[in-house]
Amino acid sequence: MSSKTHRDEKNFNQAALDYHKAEPKGKIEVIPSKPHSSQRDLSLAYSPGVAIPCLEIEKNPETVYDYTGKGNLVAVISNGTAVLGLGDIGAEASKPVMEGKGLLFKIFADINVFDIEIDEKDPDKFIQIVKGIAPTFGGINLEDIKAPEAFYIEQKLKEELDIPLMHDDQHGTAIISAAALINSLQIANKNIEEVKMVVNGAGAAAIACTNLYISLGLKRENVLMCDSKGVINHKRENLTPEKLDFIAQTDIETLEDAVKGSDVFIGLSKGNVMTPEMLSSMTENPIVFALANPDPEIAYDLALSTRKDVIMATGRSDYPNQVNNVLGFPYIFRGALDVQAKGINEEMKLAAVHAIANLAKEPVPEAVILAYNVKNLQFGREYFIPKPFDNRLITKVSSAVAKAAIDSGVARKTITDFDEYENQLLDRMGRDEKLVRMMQNRAKANPKRITLGNAEEYNVLKAAQILYEEGIAHPILLGDKKYVKEQMERFGIDIDVPIIDPSDDDQKENRKKYRETLWKLRQRKGMNEYKAKRYVRQRDYFGPLMLKHGDTDGLIIGFSKNYVSTLRPVLEVIEKEKGVDKVAAMMMILSEKKPIFFADTSINQNPTAEDLVNIAKMAEHTVKSFAIEPRIAMLGFENFSAISDTSKKVAKAVNILHEKFPKMIVDGEIQPDFAMNADHLSDYPFSKLGTTPANTFIFPNLESANLSYKIIRGMKVAQVIGPILMGLKQPVHVLQMRSSVDEIVNLATVAVLDAQRREGKK
Repeated sequence: MSSKTHRDEKNFNQAALDYHKAEPKGKIEVIPSKPHSSQRDLSLAYSPGVAIPCLEIEKNPETVYDYTGKGNLVAVISNGTAVLGLGDIGAEASKPVMEGKGLLFKIFADINVFDIEIDEKDPDKFIQIVKGIAPTFGGINLEDIKAPEAFYIEQKLKEELDIPLMHDDQHGTAIISAAALINSLQIANKNIEEVKMVVNGAGAAAIACTNLYISLGLKRENVLMCDSKGVINHKRENLTPEKLDFIAQTDIETLEDAVKGSDVFIGLSKGNVMTPEMLSSMTENPIVFALANPDPEIAYDLALSTRKDVIMATGRSDYPNQVNNVLGFPYIFRGALDVQAKGINEEMKLAAVHAIANLAKEPVPEAVILAYNVKNLQFGREYFIPKPFDNRLITKVSSAVAKAAIDSGVARKTITDFDEYENQLLDRMGRDEKLVRMMQNRAKANPKRITLGNAEEYNVLKAAQILYEEGIAHPILLGDKKYVKEQMERFGIDIDVPIIDPSDDDQKENRKKYRETLWKLRQRKGMNEYKAKRYVRQRDYFGPLMLKHGDTDGLIIGFSKNYVSTLRPVLEVIEKEKGVDKVAAMMMILSEKKPIFFADTSINQNPTAEDLVNIAKMAEHTVKSFAIEPRIAMLGFENFSAISDTSKKVAKAVNILHEKFPKMIVDGEIQPDFAMNADHLSDYPFSKLGTTPANTFIFPNLESANLSYKIIRGMKVAQVIGPILMGLKQPVHVLQMRSSVDEIVNLATVAVLDAQRREGKK
């Protein structure tokens, strides 16, 4: 080991100790979930009020799910006999791992956990202890119990308990690797019923994995399983009952010979047992799952340097295609708990397998790409398993598991509206995902043509791919056609969409048509025909003119230029809506709890009171278009006192709004923290906001609005959509410079909704 490697390992080890030692101790905590601030609250929570639900549960035990947290509580239970790669370290030493498992349940699926470490190695006594505490829980996750006891313990508990129970070391690995196997076989163009597989390892995970593969179509006679003594064949004696199922009628005895001519290698053993020579002896497009941790059975880089056609997964996060149990167990239990399933059966496991496999074939959200610091992710050799931080897992996998539980007859509770159920799942993880999903679903119902400027840029092309493949919009790429095609090929973006190059020969007629329009619009404002002819070859003018002539339904521009210079040609071509003197821009801020809106963030530097009135009216109209009732706070740094010039300006705008639009929910001048707090608002009973916090904020000047939203954007504490341009007759929006893929997709979605709304008006 080099001195640098030793130093890095030492630093990491110390960091791990510091992380776990830091206050508060442990990785999970219990927090109150009901009001508890008053004496009345406490009397309801405990004595005497608590007796009432106790008696109801006594009369009808099923109501325990109504009156307690059982339905969202899982026990993570271990005896510490097979902890990670550490072996039998004992119950107490296993506690950090079990707490960590609880953390994953909570952050990925909002499931509460008690970790329980049982100091008992006798399987029957262990079973009795778990049975005794089972009434506390809605589900049980067995963890890090050594084989063969793990098989016996799980089987007996499944027979005797009527709640979801799973030994994740067995079935979690099986489910995720099975999903990976389905997709890797597709990439290799191989049939599961025909492939020859070698499984190196014969412990709990290996047995569970192989059995699940067989249920997917793998032929048992095509499997060679190896343990530490070699191939499990007809010559072997003193085998455990689980290994007896995998006795092969063959004289092959060594792993080296077993691998020759095989299609698939599943490693669930120890590091560096597969040599380059062994890998070379496999068939074309060999599939290698080297899942030993921390060292795979063959190192990823060594495998790829040995064979370029290898299709590989590991158990490590620093290589592509990590077989990570967190892709499965939080969502499997989530779906099982939500239908109060009596167990986790094969149908539910297979539903999870297919949901995970299918998700890897869908376009990858920008948030996932950013989280893993990669340029691009698309289904193929380097990406055939979803990433753990893919927020879609909770809806895709949980819904599939819940439906399978209902269909297979093990659910006590039925879900009839799975769209609503998915919304509830998103609510658990924050409302921002729900609103974006709602917007995209509305867009998909009637997608529109959206032209994207700066189409040579990767972010723009990737956004176009997502819009196209998700059916959110019909993207049109605006840019240098030759360069756009080169970039598409470079980044592996293969979509059948129009590419419009203003200078191309095929745009000759459009250039003529657009030139005449531009000259008529601007001939009394300093533009001659020669300038118009020159300008229509520029994207800044060509895009708005496409929109003006109905050759596109919406326009997204501004990726690589400042806002003002990009906006100028738009305002010269696209008319303002009736009654609008000045356009304005608004940002949608998707916070964890609810969306809020900021205006004007990009255009009017020092608006007058009358300008603020117009901005407020446009904001009200725009917020309503998202099916949200606007509650507007006109912001100042004073609360209803109007002492400073700025506050007087805002107060004047409020008076005009109250007089002209008495039904509008708007008030101010008010400080933003007061406008967002129900208790603070109660100090001003005269306010039209009442005690319900505002969701739309009109700033007194451009600097305060722009800086405020950019602080939020920079802190990455909320998703930001916009700027949404308000006051024009047609849907055109100007991006922030260097917008992310998600920001482009979201703003294009807004443009589709804008176009739909205008079409509906007509």
